[in-house]
Amino acid sequence: MHKLAVNYKQVDVFTSKPFKGNPVAVIMDARGLSTAQMQDIANWTNLSETTFVLPAENSEADYRVRIFTPKSELPFAGHPTIGTAWALLEAGIIVPRQSHIIQECGAGLVRLTISLCSEGKTSIAFELPKPQITELSAEQIASIEKMIGCKINRSLPPALVDVGARWVVAQLSDASSVLNVSPDYVQLRQHDLAMGVTGICLYGEYSQQDNMTIEVRSFAPACGVNEDPVCGSGNGSVAAFIRHHGTDLLPPLHVNASQGQVLGRDGKVSLIIDHDNIKVGGCAVTCIDGQISL
Repeated sequence: MHKLAVNYKQVDVFTSKPFKGNPVAVIMDARGLSTAQMQDIANWTNLSETTFVLPAENSEADYRVRIFTPKSELPFAGHPTIGTAWALLEAGIIVPRQSHIIQECGAGLVRLTISLCSEGKTSIAFELPKPQITELSAEQIASIEKMIGCKINRSLPPALVDVGARWVVAQLSDASSVLNVSPDYVQLRQHDLAMGVTGICLYGEYSQQDNMTIEVRSFAPACGVNEDPVCGSGNGSVAAFIRHHGTDLLPPLHVNASQGQVLGRDGKVSLIIDHDNIKVGGCAVTCIDGQISL
């Protein structure tokens, strides 16, 4: 029986060291695949996201992408956006125009910038879709505190940040508190399904002596991912939350975020927060390059 084979890459995102970031599976040409087949593949790869590349429908875009978790489709996600762009650039399928490319996805058009980081490696940053922010009630905050087993900084009221992915964002007292959180995933899943959100992002600040600015953790059990190793949309939502509550530093504010330590990863995310836009960037490296048989 003849089998269809499609090119496939597995890209580690927000790292320049293999196996230390967040992997995304990229199906390089998804023409001819049904939505059901895409969901089956995403469930099989069992990664937080799998992307499927399609021809652009908008003339301004370089390509179109559909993004799936093991359980559902997302209109937008951060590390899959960077990982897909990296895979297409590496394969020579797309070429930057004045160091920019345009991705089309369920959330609309997303602009990405290609540059070199301080290590001389390629860095890709996306412009976060315009966030919609809704602060939570005192009752909602208390419920979340019970689920994560930790006090939240209520001077910066937690909020739902909608960037296509919908993250509840809250600040803890410091980075150490974030690293020590041990949430109740059953309760979190029920909470996220009832609220219709992707998950919860917690962050805390490091001292001024540290190279990193903040530590971030992202929990999304309702999407089949208890904890995302390094989350682009989650970090972008944290950046939007920081901007929403104001800061004593004038934009553009540069924030270096660390994520994934609890899971044995070493993700590094660059956040540039300005009045008009937020850029989320990092490096990527291909760990698997081959084909999937269907």
